[in-house]
Amino acid sequence: QVQLVESGGGLVQPGGSLRLSCAASGIIFSIYTMAWYRQAPGKQRELVASITSSGSTNYADSVKDRFTASRDNAKKMAYLQMNSLRPDDTAVYYCATGGGTYWGQGTQVTVSS
Repeated sequence: QVQLVESGGGLVQPGGSLRLSCAASGIIFSIYTMAWYRQAPGKQRELVASITSSGSTNYADSVKDRFTASRDNAKKMAYLQMNSLRPDDTAVYYCATGGGTYWGQGTQVTVSS
């Protein structure tokens, strides 16, 4: 059974930081590109960042230079370090395998003073 479980969301003030984690099980994690998506209320889900099996990363323009995706293949973990958070980063954040085959349940990130 494949599971992706996100953690690390919460409430943070503007300018603050959070680190999201995604724990994978039931898949050969090391061969998958991992992606982070987010969906804000009333908006479509958008791709935020992705990281290939070898560690190459891509980011949406809106998060470039603020967010960093990483992974630990031995631990079957993916991470999203989010710095300089802004209110418009508020959303439910999801991790998924590349192509969207498998999804986590999401974790809420709220940026507010």
